[in-house]
Amino acid sequence: MRGKYLVAIASFFGIIIFTSSCRTAKNYSTHYYFQNERVLNAIEKSYSTINKQTPFNIAFNNKAFSILTLEIKTDSLTYRYEFNATEPRLTDTLNKYHLNAAKVTQLIQYMQSIRCIWINSLDYYVDDKKKSLVFISIRTTASNSLFGYKKYYILSYFSQPQYFDQEGRLLVRRKRNVIHKINGDIFRRINDKICYTISEQYR
Repeated sequence: MRGKYLVAIASFFGIIIFTSSCRTAKNYSTHYYFQNERVLNAIEKSYSTINKQTPFNIAFNNKAFSILTLEIKTDSLTYRYEFNATEPRLTDTLNKYHLNAAKVTQLIQYMQSIRCIWINSLDYYVDDKKKSLVFISIRTTASNSLFGYKKYYILSYFSQPQYFDQEGRLLVRRKRNVIHKINGDIFRRINDKICYTISEQYR
């Protein structure tokens, strides 16, 4: 009896801890967005403008945010390069592919300032209509142990308002109460066009 009693107590406190952690993660996520809203929106706006001209994405490879991978997409191939964020070779490559070097450099600096580890775009279709979204991934700090192994905070910026259920989870469509998972993750509402998730992978 005592063993069953101890197991019940352990399960009860486990549920409390899990529920508290989920609530804290949600509070952290929304707080982080509004605390960095200006920079995050500047990153998304700048990236979307440049990306329309030449599709590309950026990912940082080290904790110091000094080494990055640049992927540039052409009609037939995707080219991948690794640079130090300040080396002249980066500028030369951007110019080669007709990317605005000054604007991309400013984008990189914005990303470094708030520990943005990755930015990319995704095209998808709804009712045969092409839509797009922008992913922004943030590396959480070591002090955020409440996330456990899930250590990346990912924002998705949609180009049009989305549908959410009563719990704020992203839906496939308004009339179909089906959760819209992206890369296996459930995204939750920040506003009509922006939602977030906490993930173990940044992309």
